[in-house]
Parts: sequence; C-alpha cells; structure tokens
Amino acid sequence: MSTLAKVMSKFRLAVVQLQVSSVKADNLSRARRLVREAAGQGSKVVLLPECFNSPYGTSFFSRYAENIPGESTQVLSEAAKENEVYLVGGSIPEEDGGKLYNTCTVFGPDGEMILKHRKIHLFDIDVPGKIRFQESETLSPGSSLSLFDTPFCKVGVGICYDMRFAELAQLYSRKGCQLLVYPGAFNMTTGPAHWELLQRGRALDNQVYVATASPARDEAASYVAWGHSTVVNPWGEVISKAGPEEAVIYADIDLQYLADIRQQIPITSQRRDDLYAVTSVQEGSS
Repeated sequence: MSTLAKVMSKFRLAVVQLQVSSVKADNLSRARRLVREAAGQGSKVVLLPECFNSPYGTSFFSRYAENIPGESTQVLSEAAKENEVYLVGGSIPEEDGGKLYNTCTVFGPDGEMILKHRKIHLFDIDVPGKIRFQESETLSPGSSLSLFDTPFCKVGVGICYDMRFAELAQLYSRKGCQLLVYPGAFNMTTGPAHWELLQRGRALDNQVYVATASPARDEAASYVAWGHSTVVNPWGEVISKAGPEEAVIYADIDLQYLADIRQQIPITSQRRDDLYAVTSVQEGSS
C-alpha cells in the first residue's frame, strides 16, 4: 500500500454531544466552538446531535423551524469552512412549503452544502406507562436515502428512529458506505434498552463503522435525552462512548481494518441473492 493510501485509509471522527438549551443563539455558538475544538484534535469529520439548535419536542418544532438555507445552516457552513472539516450538522426543524421536517444538512470543507437528509421514519411510539411520542403530529417524513462522498469513504446518513430500520443500513452498505452516522435523541426508556444494541447490530450486520450523536442529558427538559453518543467498529465493538454530560468524543476510523474484517468473514459475497434481496424503490440523494 502506498504512503498516500495508508494516510487516506485512516481518519479521525469527532462526535459532539451538545448541551442544548432553549436559546438558539447559544446552541449555535456552543456548537461552533466545539466543532473548532474537534478540528483542533485532528478530526476530519464532525458529527452534531439531533435537534442541536433547539429543544426536542413536538411543541418546539414549529417555533424553532427555519428555511434551508437559514440562520443555523449558515453557522454550519462557516464552521465547516473555517475548520476545513466535513460537518454533519445533526438535525434542525426545517420549514418548507408549509410543512415541517427533521432535517440533517452536511457541509464540506469548502463550506458548501453537499447533502440534505430529511428523517425518513417518524418517531411515533407508545410504551404504556413510560413514554408516548408522536412526531407525525407536526412533522412530515423525508422520501430519499442520503449518502455522501469524502476523500476517505462514503458515508450514509440517518436520523434517530431511522436507525431501527435495518433495511436502510443494508442499502447504504450495498451502495458502498463504510461509515453510517445517526444524529439521535433516544430517551430514558429506549436509551438504556436499545441505543447501544441497535448501533452494534447495524455495525456488525453490515461490517461498517456506526456513529451516533445525542444531545447531552438535561433532566429539566420536557424530553430527557439518554446521551451516551457512541462509535462502534465493524466487529461490533464500542470504541468510543460519552456519558450523559456534554462532551466531544473521538474515534480513529480505520478502513483497512474494515477491509480485513470483510475479508475474514465475507458475508457480502456469501449472500444468497437467489433467495432474498433488499432493494431501494428510490435512488438516494448525494
């Protein structure tokens, strides 16, 4: 392997677990500062949490919603450019044509927006005695897969509840993604039960790296996020994990290690495509 290939086969990923408040300007300022901190530690890709600019909840989506481009995406663009990183901008409430979406934007090191992913699967759950939440009361779902290229690898994007749907991760993997990122805000019921388990499952099944970014936990919020932002490797091991508080965590993504895993356990070539298939109805955006 050439020296250049060796360099490009590894890169540092940073996951920002942001303490989100009710003041949008403060959230944007904190995010910008922590992106700068992450870049200072050598990160080439930086991931922000779901609803990083606003509290999470159906009562907040319309109040904090913006057009894209808008105030929050302008800050993301500037942060990506000034730090020369690929910035996965968590998600923000987006308003477009009278509808609201839970939307992730991605910016390249030149500050240009290279992707917009609208959450495909809306978080509508009812666990009696524990939690009921209905995103569909205010939000509309997205309708496309979302992946983007970096000089290191292709990256697939989902938001929170999207992670529960194994088919999406399988499609991203088959389209060449080696890293899947999920800004997400699991709660105090689903977080301890499923947050890490789902990430390890998606990583192991598809032999990819998986990274999740949660808001930091705020016990006083109407929706209490679990926190514990995480990075999992293709062997299904947790290689970096935050606690509940605000933090930036790091993981060195090793694509040669990923290739070795796929060679040792070659499930891609062993699939029985004559018996089953997972296919996409619509092509992804990139």
